[in-house]
Amino acid sequence: MWSTVHTAETAVGPEQVWAALRDVHSGLVDGGGDTFVLHGPFAVGTRLSVTPHGQDTFSSTIVELLDTAVYADRTDLGDVSLVFRHTLTALDSGGTRVAHALTIDGVGADEVGPVLGPQISEDFPATLQNLFAIAARSGAAGLPAVGTGHAAGAGGS
Repeated sequence: MWSTVHTAETAVGPEQVWAALRDVHSGLVDGGGDTFVLHGPFAVGTRLSVTPHGQDTFSSTIVELLDTAVYADRTDLGDVSLVFRHTLTALDSGGTRVAHALTIDGVGADEVGPVLGPQISEDFPATLQNLFAIAARSGAAGLPAVGTGHAAGAGGS
């Protein structure tokens, strides 16, 4: 197994960060990185197509949802599985800490992980900053939170 995590904080509250995360992973908002197309409700078991900038599209499945707290999806590539997890923690200040983790597991993960993992996770800092910017814009100037009016169907990420 191979894993890494990048953690960052924002002054934006967990509800707005969650709404931005949900909308990016639902394909409703451009997150500035990967493009997502959801094939069903934003719920555990739903497939999504993920297209990293300049790369081929692959399929992933939402494996964990806990509203305003955890989102995770899994991509199976042959003998290895990649699990991407965002964990949101409310801060006493009213802001949010987000941990963006990648775990590579399965046969060959010890060989593949140290090569593939850093390539995949090198954009985690930028990804979180883009997410925070989307969340902040949604609350600026009295605008509704990102995703307002969209059915989330979230049940446990």
